[in-house]
Amino acid sequence: MDVSIIIVNYNTKDLIKNCIDSIYEQTKDIKFEIIVSDNGSVDGSIEMIKSEFPNVILIENNANLGFGTANNRGLKIAKGKYIFYLNSDTVLLNNAVKYFYDYWENSPEKEEIGALGGNLLDEKNEITHSYGFFLSINSEIISSIKVLINITRFSILKIIFNKEIPDCVPQKKEKEYIGEVDYITGADLFLKNTHDAYFDEDFFMYCEETDLQYKLAEKNLKRIIINTPKIIHISGASTSKHNKMNRVSYFTTFSSIHYYISRILYFRKRNENKLKIQFLNFITHLIWLNPIIYKKAKSIYYKKI
Repeated sequence: MDVSIIIVNYNTKDLIKNCIDSIYEQTKDIKFEIIVSDNGSVDGSIEMIKSEFPNVILIENNANLGFGTANNRGLKIAKGKYIFYLNSDTVLLNNAVKYFYDYWENSPEKEEIGALGGNLLDEKNEITHSYGFFLSINSEIISSIKVLINITRFSILKIIFNKEIPDCVPQKKEKEYIGEVDYITGADLFLKNTHDAYFDEDFFMYCEETDLQYKLAEKNLKRIIINTPKIIHISGASTSKHNKMNRVSYFTTFSSIHYYISRILYFRKRNENKLKIQFLNFITHLIWLNPIIYKKAKSIYYKKI
């Protein structure tokens, strides 16, 4: 087996159907298997996969285990020489799996590669978030202070003066990139099937791929973006890069709360300065204690941080 494609699913019936359809349609001249690790979906995903894709290996976790843990369940039974972690909200536009495989197999520096990824596209075929830099605790503290100030200002205007002034920022426009990066997003992460491909299960969602690739960097293994695979990442188009996003609304989401939890966990695992971590933790709690955000955050952060 050349490649094991592992997809985590949680109530994304229509999206994962499109994803799997695109894999079978586009992937040629390579031996592959598809493993779906389902995190307790109740939207008919499991029944649909069993009915329409009998060759897909389905793992029923019966609970939302989080992104990394669910992927690890798939990795434990994967038979491929390589692992391709793929989001359920992606669609392959070409023979991307083969392109990743051939690049690694034919590279003169194949023993120095730790992970591969591509330039992801949104539904308008524009480049969307595909890679990033390792987190810096100093920059995250500064960013969080700015967020705290903005959310406090917004809340005063809303609660005291009943005046809504959205705090909006333009979305960053991404550009195509080829070469080494700090980390590749977990939406399309191509790795060798070794122990290095396992995620740290302490992360429920977010930062797990950054943590994994930080460990690859410590082993001097390269993380490389190549331009031959063409993959649409649908979630990247949920907010158009040409529109504006309300920052206050963003911080009330389930995803953003978990990102902040994972961010602090990431710094703890990197053995960053404890006082800085405590200060970042303190600022995060102040953000969440804002009356606009508190109801969404209270059921999560007391348990996690």
